[in-house]
Amino acid sequence: MRARRQLVPRAGAAGLAALLLAGCTGAERQPGEPITEDDAAVLAELLHRNHEEGGADFVVTVPFSDDAVLTLTGEIDFRRAVGQAQAVTVVDGEDRDTRTLFFDRDALWSGDSPGLPEALTADGAPAASYLRRPLPTDSRAVELIDVVVQVLQNLSAEAPDDPGAFLDGPYRWHGEQAIDGQPTTVYRLRDGRTVAVADSDETLVQFRTPLPDGSAELTVTLADHGTRRLALPAEDETAAAEDHPEIAEAYGV
Repeated sequence: MRARRQLVPRAGAAGLAALLLAGCTGAERQPGEPITEDDAAVLAELLHRNHEEGGADFVVTVPFSDDAVLTLTGEIDFRRAVGQAQAVTVVDGEDRDTRTLFFDRDALWSGDSPGLPEALTADGAPAASYLRRPLPTDSRAVELIDVVVQVLQNLSAEAPDDPGAFLDGPYRWHGEQAIDGQPTTVYRLRDGRTVAVADSDETLVQFRTPLPDGSAELTVTLADHGTRRLALPAEDETAAAEDHPEIAEAYGV
């Protein structure tokens, strides 16, 4: 499945204003109320807090057709934009594809797929278990998995934002919700997006956004924020997808 544009802008003042909104719980607040200055202060630190914490576990779910769901379960180092995940595609309630993915700012690795090492060996890639391809720089036409990677990597910022950037626009308090047993405050953003922020430590717990065509919603849930040290597949485990185009196409890389 292809997405027509990048879902989440790069971190920065303008990007953050379009991306996230979160805040503290207010007594007797009603859904649809504008955010407060206290909300904006929390917001300004939200993505920076992810960077400062270092990383998190994540679960991403995307129902990309009436009967198919892509789920990624893994962890990300927000400081280096490096992640790893188990990706499972379920169709009609049955697992149809399971693979291990790694990514950094430049590339995506896909492996642990039945028959892939044998196919690569037969095609002249000794002992390779993963195919690697560049992540696209053109956000107008990217694979769904590339959109997921962009969303994850853009949930971090090296510096806090200006709180004032969040006091204008359609941002609204949306309600209270327990996510995996954790109390959160939920805010409505632009274009049908929402965020949930932990009441306990003001970390980002969940980000939800419609896909560009409006057909489904992508949900990222974060947990166990903290430092991560993730290693990418070694060179001797990896083959370049561009060197094995037929295999890459067959395995959906």
